[in-house]
Amino acid sequence: MAGSNQDLTGIKRGPIVASLIIGAFVAILNETLLNIAFPDLMIEFGITAATIQWLSTAYMLVIGILVPVTALLQQWFTTRQMFLSAMILFLVGTIICGVAPAFSILLVGRVVQALGTGLMLPVMMNTILVIYPPEKRGGAMGMIGLVIMFGPAIGPTLAGLIIDQLNWRWLFYLVVPLAAFSIIFAASYLRNVSDLTKPKVDVLAIVLSSVAFGGIVYGFSKAGEGSWSAPEVIWTLVAGGISLVLFVIRQLTVREPILDLRAFKYPMFTLVTVMMLVLMMTLFSTMILLPLFLQTALMMTAFKAGLTLMPGGIVNGIMAPVSGKLFDKFGPRVLVIPGLILVLLAVWLFTGISVETTTAHVVTLHIILLIGISLVMMPAQTTGLNQLPRHLYPHGTAILNTLQQVSGAIGTALFISIMSSGTKDYLATATNPNPAEGLVAGLHDAFVVALCIGFLALVLGFFIKRVQPPQEEKEASH
Repeated sequence: MAGSNQDLTGIKRGPIVASLIIGAFVAILNETLLNIAFPDLMIEFGITAATIQWLSTAYMLVIGILVPVTALLQQWFTTRQMFLSAMILFLVGTIICGVAPAFSILLVGRVVQALGTGLMLPVMMNTILVIYPPEKRGGAMGMIGLVIMFGPAIGPTLAGLIIDQLNWRWLFYLVVPLAAFSIIFAASYLRNVSDLTKPKVDVLAIVLSSVAFGGIVYGFSKAGEGSWSAPEVIWTLVAGGISLVLFVIRQLTVREPILDLRAFKYPMFTLVTVMMLVLMMTLFSTMILLPLFLQTALMMTAFKAGLTLMPGGIVNGIMAPVSGKLFDKFGPRVLVIPGLILVLLAVWLFTGISVETTTAHVVTLHIILLIGISLVMMPAQTTGLNQLPRHLYPHGTAILNTLQQVSGAIGTALFISIMSSGTKDYLATATNPNPAEGLVAGLHDAFVVALCIGFLALVLGFFIKRVQPPQEEKEASH
């Protein structure tokens, strides 16, 4: 099973990577476009902030449930089948969202879009691992990083501009031709590179995985909106936790697991997975808290808040291929440790922001943070995956992608609830309570916790080192 049954000599990598990159850009851009439109959507459909949050929660929930199963799907269906199905689903979801007459239909459209995105991201990473030898993967992952980071960078600004000039439906209309182009391009150029082993489908494991990851993502999302003691939060987290334990036990005892946890036998993969979990929580906290700070404390419009966060995103996008090339040359440690120090520095400086903070100051801190992130993300992930034998690639990419969704949900819930309680404490004790200052007080608490979590990532970073692929891989790649 470990050996390759695909002959990859003479394969044109350029068009394959281009197909994947166009699809990923469209999907990730759309994920970040919608958040800015939430206030408009609340007015249009007459719904509360807690209800509108479902457009994000449902998206993360579907991806969290679907991604663990992609390791199995990639052994049943070819690269072309997976990618084209993903993009067609995404296109259908986008059209449903664009014409949605009611909130419920818009939510259905988002779920269909998320099905597409959830299928596509692991396929993309897995394909890169298969078509590039380990010594060239950094550059290839960097190109993908450029796209993954560039979507969120221009998303909020673009969305702010579209909403100011047109209306929220155009956020979907404008994506339709891009998605259609991606499907036509991929149909022409994408080749099959995966190994089809058609393992037995373990229905019980799929159910356990869905309840586990779905329950955890949902529980934390609800906790972020309201209170940690709400019965539905406790029940979903308990159900998710128990299912996760049962899922892990089952994966370790069956002959053909849907998510092969033996990937964790490789120490560098395990180290990187834990580090990414911690880092993603810190990153998600900032992505959620900063727009709140800009729009509520500094009273910026959606468009201006988007513009403020754009330089950091663009720098991050430019840095991704650079750090990929440096990784191929120097290995991970030279990049990861300075990167984590920059992340910690930025988060520490964020603990000092106030109502008087200038836009330039926020832009600078955001750029420092994202340079740090770009030095860590792709090099660390590539290092972890490089240590795996080829038959574990789909499992390794599925594990990393799943945990990123879960850590995003946990990070968001954790930091929003820390911020809310900090704000309440301030407003309860202040003599002349100012809501904007209350928010800033809450943000300070959240950033202090993010700093402690980030410090844990730095400690782990010192143990990262360049790894050699297993012997069989070296022979196969040369």
